[in-house]
Amino acid sequence: MNGRVNGSTRPVNAMNTTVNESADSVNTRTHRKSRPTVDPTRSAGRRPDHSADDGGKKPPAAARIVAMAREHYRFVMSPDGRPYAVAIEGPNIALPLRNKGGLRQRLARQFADAYPGEVASQSALADAMTVLEGIAEDDDPEPVHLRVGRDPAGAIVIDLGSADGRAVVVTATGWNVVDRAPVLFRRSGAMAPMPAPVLDGDGLAKLHALLNMDQPSFHQLVAWLVAAWIPDIPHPALVCKGEQGTGKSKAAQMFINLIDPSPAAKRSQPRDEKAWSRQAFSSWALCLDNVSTIPPWLSDTLCKAVTGDGVVDRALYTDDDVVVLTFKRVLAMTTIDAGALAGDLAERVLLLDLQLIDSGHRRSEEELDATFEAVRPAVLGALFDVLACVLAVLPGVRLESMPRMADFARVLAAVDQTQGWNTLSDYLATSENVASDALEGDLFAMAIAHLVEQAGTWQGTAGQLLEALPAPPVRPKNWPVDPTRAGGRVKRLAPLLRSIGIMVDDTQRSRDRTRHKLLTLTRAPDDDASAPAPEQASLWPEVAPTGHGRTPPEQH
Repeated sequence: MNGRVNGSTRPVNAMNTTVNESADSVNTRTHRKSRPTVDPTRSAGRRPDHSADDGGKKPPAAARIVAMAREHYRFVMSPDGRPYAVAIEGPNIALPLRNKGGLRQRLARQFADAYPGEVASQSALADAMTVLEGIAEDDDPEPVHLRVGRDPAGAIVIDLGSADGRAVVVTATGWNVVDRAPVLFRRSGAMAPMPAPVLDGDGLAKLHALLNMDQPSFHQLVAWLVAAWIPDIPHPALVCKGEQGTGKSKAAQMFINLIDPSPAAKRSQPRDEKAWSRQAFSSWALCLDNVSTIPPWLSDTLCKAVTGDGVVDRALYTDDDVVVLTFKRVLAMTTIDAGALAGDLAERVLLLDLQLIDSGHRRSEEELDATFEAVRPAVLGALFDVLACVLAVLPGVRLESMPRMADFARVLAAVDQTQGWNTLSDYLATSENVASDALEGDLFAMAIAHLVEQAGTWQGTAGQLLEALPAPPVRPKNWPVDPTRAGGRVKRLAPLLRSIGIMVDDTQRSRDRTRHKLLTLTRAPDDDASAPAPEQASLWPEVAPTGHGRTPPEQH
Protein backbone atom coordinates (compact mmCIF):
# COMPACT_ATOMS: atom_id res chain seq x y z
CA MET A 1 0.00 0.00 0.00
CA ASN A 2 1.09 3.63 -0.22
CA GLY A 3 1.81 5.84 2.78
CA ARG A 4 1.76 9.65 2.73
CA VAL A 5 4.64 11.41 4.45
CA ASN A 6 4.77 15.23 4.42
CA GLY A 7 2.68 15.22 1.27
CA SER A 8 4.71 12.59 -0.64
CA THR A 9 3.31 9.14 -1.46
CA ARG A 10 5.79 6.38 -0.71
CA PRO A 11 5.51 2.54 -0.73
CA VAL A 12 4.95 1.07 2.73
CA ASN A 13 4.63 -2.57 3.78
CA ALA A 14 1.18 -2.77 5.35
CA MET A 15 2.08 -5.65 7.70
CA ASN A 16 5.67 -4.95 8.73
CA THR A 17 6.31 -1.22 8.65
CA THR A 18 9.51 -0.10 10.35
CA VAL A 19 11.26 3.16 11.01
CA ASN A 20 14.90 3.18 9.97
CA GLU A 21 17.63 5.32 8.52
CA SER A 22 17.00 4.53 4.85
CA ALA A 23 15.75 7.07 2.32
CA ASP A 24 12.37 5.32 2.27
CA SER A 25 11.81 5.58 6.02
CA VAL A 26 8.34 6.77 6.96
CA ASN A 27 6.80 8.74 9.78
CA THR A 28 4.54 6.10 11.37
CA ARG A 29 3.59 4.74 14.73
CA THR A 30 3.49 1.06 13.59
CA HIS A 31 6.64 -1.04 14.28
CA ARG A 32 7.73 -4.55 13.54
CA LYS A 33 6.91 -6.85 16.39
CA SER A 34 10.14 -8.81 16.04
CA ARG A 35 13.27 -7.10 17.30
CA PRO A 36 12.51 -3.42 16.56
CA THR A 37 15.53 -1.26 15.75
CA VAL A 38 14.30 1.87 17.53
CA ASP A 39 11.23 2.51 19.65
CA PRO A 40 10.88 6.31 19.87
CA THR A 41 7.51 6.00 21.61
CA ARG A 42 9.14 4.76 24.78
CA SER A 43 8.81 7.25 27.59
CA ALA A 44 11.85 9.21 28.73
CA GLY A 45 14.03 7.28 31.15
CA ARG A 46 13.07 3.78 29.85
CA ARG A 47 15.85 2.15 27.93
CA PRO A 48 14.63 0.91 24.50
CA ASP A 49 15.59 -2.41 22.98
CA HIS A 50 18.99 -1.85 21.37
CA SER A 51 18.96 -5.12 19.44
CA ALA A 52 18.90 -5.03 15.62
CA ASP A 53 18.72 -7.43 12.71
CA ASP A 54 22.41 -7.05 11.89
CA GLY A 55 23.93 -8.90 14.81
CA GLY A 56 22.66 -6.54 17.53
CA LYS A 57 24.46 -3.44 16.23
CA LYS A 58 22.47 -0.26 16.84
CA PRO A 59 21.69 2.12 13.95
CA PRO A 60 23.79 5.29 13.77
CA ALA A 61 22.83 8.02 16.20
CA ALA A 62 21.74 10.35 13.40
CA ALA A 63 19.31 7.69 12.08
CA ARG A 64 17.83 7.19 15.53
CA ILE A 65 17.42 10.95 15.95
CA VAL A 66 15.64 11.23 12.60
CA ALA A 67 13.32 8.34 13.52
CA MET A 68 12.59 9.93 16.88
CA ALA A 69 11.80 13.27 15.21
CA ARG A 70 9.53 11.80 12.56
CA GLU A 71 7.58 9.90 15.19
CA HIS A 72 6.56 13.02 17.07
CA TYR A 73 6.74 15.93 14.60
CA ARG A 74 5.67 16.95 11.14
CA PHE A 75 7.90 19.23 9.09
CA VAL A 76 6.94 22.32 7.14
CA MET A 77 8.64 25.02 5.12
CA SER A 78 7.56 28.63 5.54
CA PRO A 79 7.07 30.89 2.49
CA ASP A 80 10.41 32.59 3.24
CA GLY A 81 12.23 29.26 2.99
CA ARG A 82 12.70 28.45 6.68
CA PRO A 83 12.14 24.85 7.87
CA TYR A 84 10.11 24.22 11.01
CA ALA A 85 8.92 21.25 13.07
CA VAL A 86 5.38 21.07 14.48
CA ALA A 87 4.40 18.64 17.22
CA ILE A 88 1.86 16.09 16.00
CA GLU A 89 0.20 16.14 19.41
CA GLY A 90 0.57 19.48 21.11
CA PRO A 91 0.46 23.23 20.47
CA ASN A 92 0.35 24.41 16.87
CA ILE A 93 3.76 26.04 17.27
CA ALA A 94 6.48 26.03 14.60
CA LEU A 95 9.85 25.13 16.11
CA PRO A 96 12.99 26.17 14.21
CA LEU A 97 15.20 23.19 13.51
CA ARG A 98 18.57 24.60 14.55
CA ASN A 99 18.05 27.77 16.61
CA LYS A 100 18.28 27.92 20.38
CA GLY A 101 15.13 26.52 21.93
CA GLY A 102 14.26 24.72 18.72
CA LEU A 103 14.00 21.09 17.65
CA ARG A 104 17.72 20.31 17.76
CA GLN A 105 17.95 21.11 21.45
CA ARG A 106 14.82 19.09 22.26
CA LEU A 107 15.97 16.06 20.30
CA ALA A 108 19.35 16.11 22.04
CA ARG A 109 17.63 15.81 25.40
CA GLN A 110 15.13 13.20 24.20
CA PHE A 111 17.98 11.11 22.81
CA ALA A 112 19.83 11.21 26.13
CA ASP A 113 16.65 10.17 27.97
CA ALA A 114 15.86 7.36 25.55
CA TYR A 115 19.42 5.98 25.47
CA PRO A 116 20.98 6.27 28.92
CA GLY A 117 24.74 6.47 28.75
CA GLU A 118 24.71 7.96 25.25
CA VAL A 119 24.83 11.59 24.21
CA ALA A 120 24.19 12.63 20.62
CA SER A 121 27.25 14.19 19.06
CA GLN A 122 27.14 17.54 17.30
CA SER A 123 27.82 15.87 13.97
CA ALA A 124 24.97 13.39 14.49
CA LEU A 125 22.57 16.21 15.33
CA ALA A 126 23.76 18.23 12.33
CA ASP A 127 23.27 15.26 10.00
CA ALA A 128 19.79 14.66 11.40
CA MET A 129 18.82 18.31 10.93
CA THR A 130 19.95 18.17 7.31
CA VAL A 131 17.70 15.17 6.68
CA LEU A 132 14.75 16.83 8.41
CA GLU A 133 15.24 20.01 6.38
CA GLY A 134 14.96 17.88 3.26
CA ILE A 135 11.74 16.33 4.57
CA ALA A 136 10.32 19.84 5.18
CA GLU A 137 10.78 20.62 1.49
CA ASP A 138 8.45 17.79 0.42
CA ASP A 139 5.28 19.90 0.68
CA ASP A 140 4.26 23.34 -0.50
CA PRO A 141 5.17 26.23 1.85
CA GLU A 142 2.83 26.78 4.78
CA PRO A 143 2.17 30.23 6.30
CA VAL A 144 3.88 30.72 9.67
CA HIS A 145 2.66 33.69 11.70
CA LEU A 146 4.14 35.78 14.49
CA ARG A 147 1.68 36.68 17.30
CA VAL A 148 -1.16 37.55 14.86
CA GLY A 149 -2.59 35.72 11.85
CA ARG A 150 -5.73 35.00 9.86
CA ASP A 151 -7.29 31.58 9.43
CA PRO A 152 -8.71 30.48 6.05
CA ALA A 153 -12.20 31.59 7.09
CA GLY A 154 -11.00 35.16 7.74
CA ALA A 155 -10.98 35.09 11.56
CA ILE A 156 -8.16 36.93 13.33
CA VAL A 157 -6.09 34.70 15.61
CA ILE A 158 -3.86 36.10 18.37
CA ASP A 159 -1.27 33.84 19.95
CA LEU A 160 -1.31 34.18 23.75
CA GLY A 161 2.32 33.06 23.81
CA SER A 162 1.72 30.54 26.60
CA ALA A 163 3.37 27.12 26.75
CA ASP A 164 0.03 25.36 26.19
CA GLY A 165 -0.45 27.09 22.81
CA ARG A 166 -3.78 28.79 23.56
CA ALA A 167 -4.99 31.58 21.28
CA VAL A 168 -7.80 34.12 20.93
CA VAL A 169 -9.98 33.83 17.83
CA VAL A 170 -11.88 37.00 16.87
CA THR A 171 -14.65 37.01 14.28
CA ALA A 172 -17.45 39.37 13.30
CA THR A 173 -19.69 37.69 15.88
CA GLY A 174 -17.36 37.87 18.90
CA TRP A 175 -14.21 36.32 20.34
CA ASN A 176 -13.24 33.28 22.36
CA VAL A 177 -10.13 31.57 23.73
CA VAL A 178 -9.25 28.24 22.07
CA ASP A 179 -6.90 25.54 23.33
CA ARG A 180 -5.13 25.07 19.99
CA ALA A 181 -4.56 27.84 17.46
CA PRO A 182 -6.14 27.19 14.04
CA VAL A 183 -3.08 28.70 12.33
CA LEU A 184 0.62 27.99 12.71
CA PHE A 185 2.60 30.37 14.92
CA ARG A 186 6.30 30.77 15.55
CA ARG A 187 7.79 32.14 18.75
CA SER A 188 10.87 34.24 19.46
CA GLY A 189 12.92 35.16 22.50
CA ALA A 190 11.52 38.68 22.28
CA MET A 191 7.99 37.46 23.05
CA ALA A 192 6.30 37.16 26.44
CA PRO A 193 2.97 35.49 27.34
CA MET A 194 -0.25 37.47 27.13
CA PRO A 195 -2.92 36.96 29.81
CA ALA A 196 -6.23 35.49 28.73
CA PRO A 197 -8.83 38.25 28.18
CA VAL A 198 -11.92 38.50 30.34
CA LEU A 199 -15.30 40.15 29.85
CA ASP A 200 -15.49 43.40 31.77
CA GLY A 201 -17.64 46.35 30.77
CA ASP A 202 -15.16 48.84 32.24
CA GLY A 203 -12.02 47.62 30.45
CA LEU A 204 -11.51 50.75 28.35
CA ALA A 205 -12.19 53.05 31.31
CA LYS A 206 -9.57 51.19 33.35
CA LEU A 207 -7.02 51.72 30.60
CA HIS A 208 -7.84 55.43 30.28
CA ALA A 209 -7.37 55.83 34.03
CA LEU A 210 -3.72 54.87 33.59
CA LEU A 211 -3.03 57.45 30.88
CA ASN A 212 -2.64 61.22 30.94
CA MET A 213 -4.40 62.01 27.65
CA ASP A 214 -7.67 63.67 26.71
CA GLN A 215 -10.65 61.73 25.39
CA PRO A 216 -10.11 62.38 21.64
CA SER A 217 -6.50 61.15 21.92
CA PHE A 218 -7.59 58.12 23.93
CA HIS A 219 -10.20 57.18 21.35
CA GLN A 220 -7.56 57.35 18.61
CA LEU A 221 -5.30 55.16 20.76
CA VAL A 222 -8.04 52.53 21.16
CA ALA A 223 -8.59 52.49 17.40
CA TRP A 224 -4.84 52.07 16.82
CA LEU A 225 -4.64 49.21 19.32
CA VAL A 226 -7.55 47.45 17.63
CA ALA A 227 -6.07 47.95 14.15
CA ALA A 228 -2.75 46.53 15.38
CA TRP A 229 -4.35 43.06 15.47
CA ILE A 230 -5.49 43.24 11.84
CA PRO A 231 -2.44 41.64 10.23
CA ASP A 232 -2.94 42.41 6.55
CA ILE A 233 -3.11 46.24 6.58
CA PRO A 234 -0.44 48.92 7.08
CA HIS A 235 -0.43 50.42 10.57
CA PRO A 236 0.74 54.00 11.16
CA ALA A 237 3.58 54.36 13.62
CA LEU A 238 2.21 55.62 16.94
CA VAL A 239 4.26 58.62 18.10
CA CYS A 240 3.87 59.61 21.76
CA LYS A 241 4.86 63.27 21.96
CA GLY A 242 5.32 65.43 25.01
CA GLU A 243 7.79 67.24 27.17
CA GLN A 244 9.81 65.61 29.90
CA GLY A 245 7.62 64.34 32.71
CA THR A 246 4.66 63.29 30.56
CA GLY A 247 5.31 59.57 30.92
CA LYS A 248 5.84 58.92 27.21
CA SER A 249 8.10 55.91 27.63
CA LYS A 250 5.91 54.20 30.21
CA ALA A 251 2.78 54.76 28.16
CA ALA A 252 4.38 53.38 24.98
CA GLN A 253 5.59 50.35 26.92
CA MET A 254 2.03 49.63 28.07
CA PHE A 255 0.68 49.96 24.53
CA ILE A 256 3.20 47.47 23.14
CA ASN A 257 2.61 45.04 26.02
CA LEU A 258 -1.09 45.04 25.21
CA ILE A 259 -0.53 44.13 21.56
CA ASP A 260 2.60 41.98 21.67
CA PRO A 261 4.04 41.57 25.18
CA SER A 262 7.81 41.48 25.34
CA PRO A 263 10.50 41.55 28.03
CA ALA A 264 12.04 44.38 25.98
CA ALA A 265 9.07 46.37 24.74
CA LYS A 266 11.19 49.54 24.46
CA ARG A 267 14.24 49.50 22.19
CA SER A 268 16.96 51.98 21.37
CA GLN A 269 17.48 53.08 17.78
CA PRO A 270 19.14 50.33 15.73
CA ARG A 271 22.64 51.05 14.47
CA ASP A 272 22.04 49.77 10.93
CA GLU A 273 19.48 48.09 8.70
CA LYS A 274 20.64 44.58 9.54
CA ALA A 275 20.22 45.17 13.29
CA TRP A 276 16.76 46.60 12.63
CA SER A 277 15.80 43.59 10.51
CA ARG A 278 16.67 41.19 13.33
CA GLN A 279 14.56 43.19 15.78
CA ALA A 280 11.61 43.43 13.42
CA PHE A 281 11.72 39.73 12.51
CA SER A 282 11.39 38.72 16.16
CA SER A 283 8.52 41.02 17.24
CA TRP A 284 5.12 41.89 15.84
CA ALA A 285 5.06 45.22 17.69
CA LEU A 286 7.98 47.22 19.07
CA CYS A 287 8.79 50.69 20.34
CA LEU A 288 11.76 52.96 19.62
CA ASP A 289 12.25 55.05 22.74
CA ASN A 290 13.49 58.65 23.04
CA VAL A 291 13.89 59.38 19.32
CA SER A 292 15.57 62.75 18.82
CA THR A 293 16.89 62.48 15.26
CA ILE A 294 16.11 59.92 12.58
CA PRO A 295 18.79 59.34 9.93
CA PRO A 296 17.52 59.02 6.35
CA TRP A 297 18.19 55.26 6.15
CA LEU A 298 16.16 54.61 9.31
CA SER A 299 13.31 56.84 8.14
CA ASP A 300 13.12 54.88 4.89
CA THR A 301 13.33 51.58 6.76
CA LEU A 302 10.53 52.52 9.16
CA CYS A 303 8.34 53.58 6.24
CA LYS A 304 8.87 50.20 4.60
CA ALA A 305 8.16 48.38 7.87
CA VAL A 306 4.81 50.18 8.10
CA THR A 307 3.70 49.15 4.63
CA GLY A 308 5.64 45.88 4.36
CA ASP A 309 9.35 45.18 3.90
CA GLY A 310 11.70 42.41 2.89
CA VAL A 311 15.43 42.03 3.45
CA VAL A 312 17.55 39.55 1.51
CA ASP A 313 20.79 38.39 3.16
CA ARG A 314 23.34 35.65 2.63
CA ALA A 315 22.50 32.42 4.40
CA LEU A 316 24.82 31.38 7.23
CA TYR A 317 27.73 29.13 6.23
CA THR A 318 26.99 29.49 2.49
CA ASP A 319 28.40 31.47 -0.42
CA ASP A 320 25.46 31.63 -2.81
CA ASP A 321 22.30 30.83 -0.82
CA VAL A 322 20.16 33.61 0.64
CA VAL A 323 17.54 34.04 3.33
CA VAL A 324 14.66 36.48 3.15
CA LEU A 325 13.28 38.41 6.12
CA THR A 326 9.79 39.69 5.35
CA PHE A 327 7.70 41.68 7.75
CA LYS A 328 4.97 44.28 8.19
CA ARG A 329 5.15 45.62 11.70
CA VAL A 330 3.33 47.71 14.31
CA LEU A 331 5.59 50.52 15.50
CA ALA A 332 5.54 53.03 18.32
CA MET A 333 7.99 55.84 19.05
CA THR A 334 8.49 58.41 21.77
CA THR A 335 9.84 61.85 21.03
CA ILE A 336 9.82 65.41 22.29
CA ASP A 337 9.83 67.07 18.86
CA ALA A 338 7.78 65.83 15.91
CA GLY A 339 10.13 67.81 13.67
CA ALA A 340 12.48 64.83 13.87
CA LEU A 341 10.15 62.97 11.50
CA ALA A 342 11.10 63.03 7.84
CA GLY A 343 8.52 63.75 5.14
CA ASP A 344 7.57 60.21 4.14
CA LEU A 345 7.51 59.00 7.73
CA ALA A 346 5.46 62.00 8.87
CA GLU A 347 2.64 60.82 6.60
CA ARG A 348 2.68 57.39 8.23
CA VAL A 349 2.29 58.30 11.90
CA LEU A 350 -0.49 58.76 14.43
CA LEU A 351 0.61 61.52 16.79
CA LEU A 352 -0.71 61.54 20.37
CA ASP A 353 0.11 64.37 22.76
CA LEU A 354 0.52 63.36 26.39
CA GLN A 355 -0.30 65.88 29.09
CA LEU A 356 2.11 66.90 31.83
CA ILE A 357 1.58 64.91 35.04
CA ASP A 358 1.53 67.10 38.13
CA SER A 359 3.21 65.92 41.32
CA GLY A 360 -0.13 65.22 43.00
CA HIS A 361 -1.11 62.60 40.41
CA ARG A 362 2.28 61.07 39.67
CA ARG A 363 2.61 57.37 40.58
CA SER A 364 5.59 55.13 41.05
CA GLU A 365 6.66 52.61 38.41
CA GLU A 366 5.90 49.77 40.82
CA GLU A 367 2.35 50.99 41.37
CA LEU A 368 1.75 51.52 37.65
CA ASP A 369 3.08 48.07 36.77
CA ALA A 370 0.93 46.38 39.41
CA THR A 371 -2.19 48.26 38.30
CA PHE A 372 -1.53 47.52 34.64
CA GLU A 373 -1.12 43.80 35.28
CA ALA A 374 -4.33 43.77 37.29
CA VAL A 375 -6.46 45.45 34.62
CA ARG A 376 -4.78 43.99 31.51
CA PRO A 377 -7.17 41.00 31.11
CA ALA A 378 -10.18 43.32 31.25
CA VAL A 379 -8.56 45.79 28.85
CA LEU A 380 -7.81 42.99 26.38
CA GLY A 381 -11.38 41.75 26.57
CA ALA A 382 -12.72 45.25 25.86
CA LEU A 383 -10.34 45.73 22.92
CA PHE A 384 -11.34 42.37 21.43
CA ASP A 385 -14.98 43.45 21.77
CA VAL A 386 -14.26 46.53 19.68
CA LEU A 387 -12.25 44.47 17.18
CA ALA A 388 -15.15 42.05 16.68
CA CYS A 389 -17.50 44.94 15.97
CA VAL A 390 -15.00 46.46 13.52
CA LEU A 391 -14.78 43.16 11.64
CA ALA A 392 -18.58 43.09 11.41
CA VAL A 393 -18.94 46.47 9.69
CA LEU A 394 -15.57 46.94 7.97
CA PRO A 395 -16.56 45.27 4.65
CA GLY A 396 -19.29 47.88 4.19
CA VAL A 397 -17.20 50.95 5.06
CA ARG A 398 -16.49 53.24 2.08
CA LEU A 399 -14.57 56.51 2.20
CA GLU A 400 -15.31 59.35 -0.21
CA SER A 401 -11.67 60.46 -0.15
CA MET A 402 -8.77 58.15 0.59
CA PRO A 403 -5.94 59.52 2.76
CA ARG A 404 -2.40 58.14 2.64
CA MET A 405 -3.07 55.39 5.23
CA ALA A 406 -6.37 54.42 3.62
CA ASP A 407 -6.78 50.98 5.21
CA PHE A 408 -6.20 52.40 8.68
CA ALA A 409 -8.64 55.22 7.93
CA ARG A 410 -11.32 52.64 7.09
CA VAL A 411 -10.70 50.97 10.46
CA LEU A 412 -11.11 54.36 12.16
CA ALA A 413 -14.38 54.85 10.32
CA ALA A 414 -15.58 51.42 11.46
CA VAL A 415 -14.61 52.22 15.07
CA ASP A 416 -16.52 55.50 14.89
CA GLN A 417 -19.54 53.74 13.44
CA THR A 418 -19.68 51.13 16.19
CA GLN A 419 -18.61 53.27 19.15
CA GLY A 420 -20.07 56.67 18.26
CA TRP A 421 -16.64 58.35 18.34
CA ASN A 422 -14.93 60.84 16.05
CA THR A 423 -11.50 59.30 15.54
CA LEU A 424 -11.27 59.64 11.75
CA SER A 425 -11.68 63.40 11.59
CA ASP A 426 -9.36 63.81 14.60
CA TYR A 427 -6.74 61.65 12.90
CA LEU A 428 -6.95 63.60 9.63
CA ALA A 429 -6.63 66.92 11.47
CA THR A 430 -3.67 65.66 13.51
CA SER A 431 -1.95 64.36 10.36
CA GLU A 432 -1.96 67.87 8.90
CA ASN A 433 -0.30 69.18 12.05
CA VAL A 434 2.34 66.46 11.93
CA ALA A 435 3.17 67.38 8.33
CA SER A 436 3.53 71.04 9.30
CA ASP A 437 5.79 70.16 12.23
CA ALA A 438 7.96 67.93 10.04
CA LEU A 439 8.20 70.69 7.44
CA GLU A 440 9.38 73.18 10.03
CA GLY A 441 12.16 70.77 11.00
CA ASP A 442 13.55 70.73 7.44
CA LEU A 443 15.48 73.89 6.53
CA PHE A 444 15.57 73.04 2.82
CA ALA A 445 11.79 72.63 2.74
CA MET A 446 11.29 75.89 4.61
CA ALA A 447 13.56 77.69 2.15
CA ILE A 448 11.44 76.37 -0.75
CA ALA A 449 8.27 77.48 1.02
CA HIS A 450 9.72 80.97 1.52
CA LEU A 451 10.74 81.15 -2.15
CA VAL A 452 7.26 80.21 -3.38
CA GLU A 453 5.66 82.55 -0.87
CA GLN A 454 7.55 85.46 -2.45
CA ALA A 455 7.39 84.43 -6.11
CA GLY A 456 3.95 82.79 -6.22
CA THR A 457 5.17 80.46 -8.98
CA TRP A 458 8.77 79.45 -9.64
CA GLN A 459 10.15 77.33 -12.48
CA GLY A 460 13.68 76.21 -13.24
CA THR A 461 16.14 73.35 -13.08
CA ALA A 462 17.30 71.75 -9.85
CA GLY A 463 20.63 73.57 -10.22
CA GLN A 464 18.86 76.91 -10.59
CA LEU A 465 16.81 76.10 -7.51
CA LEU A 466 19.98 75.58 -5.50
CA GLU A 467 21.25 78.97 -6.66
CA ALA A 468 17.93 80.65 -5.83
CA LEU A 469 17.83 79.28 -2.27
CA PRO A 470 20.18 81.00 0.15
CA ALA A 471 22.16 78.39 2.05
CA PRO A 472 21.97 78.73 5.85
CA PRO A 473 25.13 79.86 7.70
CA VAL A 474 25.54 76.36 9.10
CA ARG A 475 24.52 73.98 6.34
CA PRO A 476 22.66 70.91 7.71
CA LYS A 477 23.66 67.43 6.60
CA ASN A 478 20.51 66.94 4.54
CA TRP A 479 21.03 70.13 2.51
CA PRO A 480 21.63 68.94 -1.10
CA VAL A 481 25.12 69.61 -2.46
CA ASP A 482 24.39 69.21 -6.19
CA PRO A 483 21.46 69.44 -8.64
CA THR A 484 20.86 65.69 -8.70
CA ARG A 485 20.39 65.51 -4.95
CA ALA A 486 18.35 68.73 -4.97
CA GLY A 487 15.89 67.28 -7.48
CA GLY A 488 15.54 64.11 -5.41
CA ARG A 489 14.95 66.09 -2.22
CA VAL A 490 12.22 68.18 -3.83
CA LYS A 491 10.50 64.99 -5.00
CA ARG A 492 10.61 63.51 -1.49
CA LEU A 493 9.35 66.76 0.02
CA ALA A 494 6.42 67.05 -2.40
CA PRO A 495 3.82 65.49 -0.03
CA LEU A 496 4.83 67.79 2.83
CA LEU A 497 4.87 70.84 0.57
CA ARG A 498 1.44 69.88 -0.74
CA SER A 499 0.13 69.85 2.84
CA ILE A 500 0.85 73.60 3.09
CA GLY A 501 -0.51 74.39 -0.38
CA ILE A 502 2.65 74.20 -2.53
CA MET A 503 2.32 72.02 -5.63
CA VAL A 504 5.40 70.37 -7.19
CA ASP A 505 5.47 69.47 -10.90
CA ASP A 506 8.54 67.85 -12.48
CA THR A 507 6.98 66.58 -15.72
CA GLN A 508 8.14 69.40 -18.00
CA ARG A 509 11.44 69.78 -19.87
CA SER A 510 13.37 72.79 -21.10
CA ARG A 511 12.92 73.59 -24.81
CA ASP A 512 16.60 73.90 -25.63
CA ARG A 513 18.91 71.10 -26.74
CA THR A 514 19.75 70.00 -23.21
CA ARG A 515 16.13 69.05 -22.40
CA HIS A 516 16.75 69.57 -18.69
CA LYS A 517 13.99 68.54 -16.31
CA LEU A 518 12.16 71.58 -14.94
CA LEU A 519 10.74 71.97 -11.47
CA THR A 520 7.55 74.00 -11.23
CA LEU A 521 6.62 75.16 -7.74
CA THR A 522 3.19 76.77 -7.47
CA ARG A 523 1.14 78.17 -4.63
CA ALA A 524 -2.26 76.46 -4.67
CA PRO A 525 -5.34 78.72 -4.50
CA ASP A 526 -6.41 79.39 -0.94
CA ASP A 527 -9.81 77.80 -1.43
CA ASP A 528 -8.14 74.49 -2.45
CA ALA A 529 -5.57 74.55 0.32
CA SER A 530 -8.15 75.22 3.01
CA ALA A 531 -11.08 73.23 1.65
CA PRO A 532 -13.09 71.77 4.52
CA ALA A 533 -13.07 68.04 5.04
CA PRO A 534 -16.25 66.22 4.03
CA GLU A 535 -18.86 65.64 6.67
CA GLN A 536 -18.02 62.53 8.66
CA ALA A 537 -21.55 61.15 8.36
CA SER A 538 -21.08 60.74 4.60
CA LEU A 539 -18.03 58.52 4.90
CA TRP A 540 -19.87 55.24 5.47
CA PRO A 541 -23.27 53.57 5.13
CA GLU A 542 -25.86 54.05 7.82
CA VAL A 543 -25.66 51.20 10.37
CA ALA A 544 -27.35 51.07 13.73
CA PRO A 545 -24.98 51.54 16.71
CA THR A 546 -23.88 48.31 18.33
CA GLY A 547 -23.63 49.60 21.87
CA HIS A 548 -20.66 49.07 24.18
CA GLY A 549 -18.69 47.44 21.37
CA ARG A 550 -19.98 44.02 22.27
CA THR A 551 -22.87 42.92 20.04
CA PRO A 552 -22.13 43.32 16.32
CA PRO A 553 -24.93 44.34 13.96
CA GLU A 554 -26.77 41.64 12.06
CA GLN A 555 -25.25 40.70 8.74
CA HIS A 556 -27.49 40.25 5.70
